[in-house]
Amino acid sequence: MIEVFGAAGAWIALAGLLGLIVGSFLNVVILRLPARLMHGWRLQSRELLELPDEPDQPAPPGIIWEPSHCPQCKHKLGALENIPLLSWLALRGRCRHCRARISVQYPLIELLTGLASAAIVWRFGPGWQSCTGLILTWVLVALAGIDLRTQLLPDQLTLPLLWLGLLLSLPVLFVDSHASVIGAVTGYLSLWSVYWLFKLVTGKEGMGYGDFKLLAALGAWMGPMALLPIVLLSSLIGAIIGGAFLAIRGHDRATPIPFGPFIAAAGWIWFIASDHLLEIYRNTLGFT
Repeated sequence: MIEVFGAAGAWIALAGLLGLIVGSFLNVVILRLPARLMHGWRLQSRELLELPDEPDQPAPPGIIWEPSHCPQCKHKLGALENIPLLSWLALRGRCRHCRARISVQYPLIELLTGLASAAIVWRFGPGWQSCTGLILTWVLVALAGIDLRTQLLPDQLTLPLLWLGLLLSLPVLFVDSHASVIGAVTGYLSLWSVYWLFKLVTGKEGMGYGDFKLLAALGAWMGPMALLPIVLLSSLIGAIIGGAFLAIRGHDRATPIPFGPFIAAAGWIWFIASDHLLEIYRNTLGFT
């Protein structure tokens, strides 16, 4: 591989392959983490209200140890049925046993994670920046997928991402500690302020608290100067993709659309391409 692509190309290819494998696991996280959280919340609510336990309510499958299976016939997938991307193509998007359709989410998440992982190593090269950038990428993919399906951004993912961004500022891997702390605080308070202003004016909730925490995490990773571009870019992406989605599905403008995936996408784009985007901006306005 090194002889064909060179050292840099080999690392990029390996990152892409790793991303495909991790993407397969992220599909499990996207599908199972919300179910497990909701199950835990129901148990806690019944305990607080002093209600009896619900009969015949087993816990949803675990994320790590329980093997993947067909949601229709419950057939446990073998090794050859778990090859990222290739298995879905070989099976033509159907279960080998019951022929039920397999969601296109599986190959899309795997492909997206593989390409994004390769892009991280292409941008930063081998080293700690790429290693931590891959973690950021994978968590953002999981958060975007969960929010699209359930309109949830779990604290179990956003808060560790926030704390990791703050910790990485100590060796100044991306930004220094001052910028990281200010970025986290500004990221949270900016959307928090918009949320309450919108609620006071309209009486409705325009976004959730998970959006505040996600932007705070991105601020911790990239500093306060990245927040305005991320918000503007996420709004642009949301207007284009969200508008197209509503038009295709025939929904009206009042239909709620999760904002987290657009924040995640904009944050990732700014993370790897901020220099290029700023250069395009300067050239467009005629700055030197």
